[in-house]
Amino acid sequence: MLNLLLRAFVITLGLIEPAMAQERILISSDWGKVTAELVDNNATRSLVQMLPLSIEMRDHLRQEKTGNLPSHLPAVERQLDFSTGTLGLWSSNHFVIYYRDGRVPQPGIILLGRVTGDVSMFDRPGPVTVRVERMR
Repeated sequence: MLNLLLRAFVITLGLIEPAMAQERILISSDWGKVTAELVDNNATRSLVQMLPLSIEMRDHLRQEKTGNLPSHLPAVERQLDFSTGTLGLWSSNHFVIYYRDGRVPQPGIILLGRVTGDVSMFDRPGPVTVRVERMR
């Protein structure tokens, strides 16, 4: 019986994605630098393969900076809520840095990770070009 419970526990753990992966990225611009920890999913694994890259971002709804990635990322589970510092993906190639809390309509966003620094530097009008690269 114990062996069966242990196997069920191991299988269940395999189905749950880790809250945060060990992969960290640096997001830099003329406005400053922040680091972020990525979640472990197919979208973030594909994103890491694109790095380093530069993304031209614009302000949207006074809650986020958004910009297009050079190619699409795989679809994974989406969510409607986001918080300050969330990194997300709106469409399959639309990278988002949220600098305020909020909620998006269906189909929601793909969670990519979370900024560990102060994202308030993005809380200003106007476009910005960010460089996204792996931290080693």
